[in-house]
Amino acid sequence: MKEIAVFGAGCFWCVEHVFGLLNGVDEAISGYAGGNVANPSYEDVCTGNTNHAEVVKIVFDPSVISYEKLLEIFWNVHDPTQLNRQGNDVGTQYRSIIFYLSEEQKKLAEQSKQKYEASAEVKFTTLIEPLKDFYKAEDYHQQYFINNPNNPYCQSVVSEKVKKFLIKYKELLKK
Repeated sequence: MKEIAVFGAGCFWCVEHVFGLLNGVDEAISGYAGGNVANPSYEDVCTGNTNHAEVVKIVFDPSVISYEKLLEIFWNVHDPTQLNRQGNDVGTQYRSIIFYLSEEQKKLAEQSKQKYEASAEVKFTTLIEPLKDFYKAEDYHQQYFINNPNNPYCQSVVSEKVKKFLIKYKELLKK
């Protein structure tokens, strides 16, 4: 049976691609969560007025890859110490956040945060909240890195994150 994880770790172009490469992940879908407006557009979210975060909805097979492993990757593909930003991307839409879908996910997320925060010896800004709504981002945001490899942001930011990810997690990649 498939499960769902929803993470916000900065720009969803980076995060979607990374999680989509993992064995056991059926889909990684860019979208918006945590806001107060139904069906927001990318332009709406970018204003910061909707309170949505850019997130990725990960549909995965827990018999192949665990929620705990997805959490580990989440901590390692972004900087959870930056409040409402990732690098040059600034705004509440880029906040570090885990949206849980069950009490078990909440417990695992909290335990994972405590573990990684203690080992880093710094305070994480990552929020852990229940998922109320997920809104799929516009089609042009889906698989953005694959479809736009020459985009300057993809070349300078996304590709660097992907390279680091590929080195660290090569054993978890789809064949």
